[in-house]
Amino acid sequence: MTRILLIEDNRDLAYGLRNNLEIEGFSVEVCEDGRSGLEAAQRSQPQLVILDLMLPELDGFRVLRALREEKSRVPILILTARGEEADKVRGLRLGADDYVTKPFGLLELLARVEALLRRAQDAGPSEAAAAVLRFGDVVVDTSTRVVLRNGAAVELAPKEFELLIALLREKGAVISRLDLMRQVWGYADAVVTRTVDTHVAELRRKLEADPAVPRHILTVRKIGYRLKID
Repeated sequence: MTRILLIEDNRDLAYGLRNNLEIEGFSVEVCEDGRSGLEAAQRSQPQLVILDLMLPELDGFRVLRALREEKSRVPILILTARGEEADKVRGLRLGADDYVTKPFGLLELLARVEALLRRAQDAGPSEAAAAVLRFGDVVVDTSTRVVLRNGAAVELAPKEFELLIALLREKGAVISRLDLMRQVWGYADAVVTRTVDTHVAELRRKLEADPAVPRHILTVRKIGYRLKID
């Protein structure tokens, strides 16, 4: 049975989520503060973590940072307050795989949970496992997941790396947001989100000389994105 760790201090919300996740067949452990949540993640090694950011004892950002510093690659879905764009961006930079904004619909959350678990289960050697890919001053080693820019290592969150590989795989061709959602997050057509745009902005910040005027990670208006190799 798939184990999910829910770290949420709102007891009513945690109770409702736990019940619905268990109805879907998941085993759910609930922690009401960040410190016990981090300890539970280290002890029980769940297959997915749902993490509220505003927690007592230890906030969600510190829990997230601690897990990623320990090289844990467990999928992490963060819960953020409506309109707190900075929290979403910070969470993604620290290594979260996705986010849901409160208040959220149960069906949306379940779709994201299932997509993250599916991606984790299907993860395996890349099609170009031994390949070293390049564009501009960026070098990407897909076998070690190491990314260098001007010879210096660049730390990418798991989904940022997968998004970069998806763009590279197209060899300069345009790929739609929907196709990126399917390839990187495994979402169905019904899921609408700015997750792709947020991750692209992070890739530009880390890999472009001028993120405001990108030379390589380009927007194709009303369609999606393409990666200019030269």
